[in-house]
Amino acid sequence: MISYLKGIVAGVQAITPNRVILTLEVNGTGYDLQIPQRLSNQLTSTGDVIQIFTHYQIREEVPVLYGFSSPSERDLFRHLLSVSGIGAALAIALLDTMELPELVQAIVAANIQMLIQAPGVGKKTAERICLELKSKLIEWRKSAGFFVATGRPAPGILEEVQMTLFALGYTAHEVSNALHVVSEDIGLPKNAYVEDWIRQAIAYLSSSEVECS
Repeated sequence: MISYLKGIVAGVQAITPNRVILTLEVNGTGYDLQIPQRLSNQLTSTGDVIQIFTHYQIREEVPVLYGFSSPSERDLFRHLLSVSGIGAALAIALLDTMELPELVQAIVAANIQMLIQAPGVGKKTAERICLELKSKLIEWRKSAGFFVATGRPAPGILEEVQMTLFALGYTAHEVSNALHVVSEDIGLPKNAYVEDWIRQAIAYLSSSEVECS
């Protein structure tokens, strides 16, 4: 089947917040691909030449072509689809909620609180994802090159920090990015006090909001 398409961006249309269609012109033929919102944010303008990795699926007798920015993103999408009760919409919601390494780590570590931040993913669904994919992703993430940063908070601290930041209204993507910056750029020790992690994360998130305004 089609592994990837390389062509010109002819247009991007958000049908709904969770359904974004990329029209890609390849050798004079236009292909409509459903893509994650995250990928659409990376597409700057029409006319650009890009390479999209694809997954073909027939849903209710209608063929659908999904597009992803990398083979790893597509392969993780396929892993998610293999979980009972997980359809394409939930799989894309998970991919849009967290960066790939963070999503893989959340599943491997059974971090339910992180997973339920994705729209439509409840506690039971998150538990099922972890149960069915944990062992598969432990091996797969090695070949995909996903490794957990050594400076991230210790497991008990991590969950408390995440819960606090979620309660303050930050998204999973914002929390993931903040913790990465605090651990890698600022160099806060993983066993530092919970309060220190929260304070540094909020300081980073607040400065980011100021820069964006």
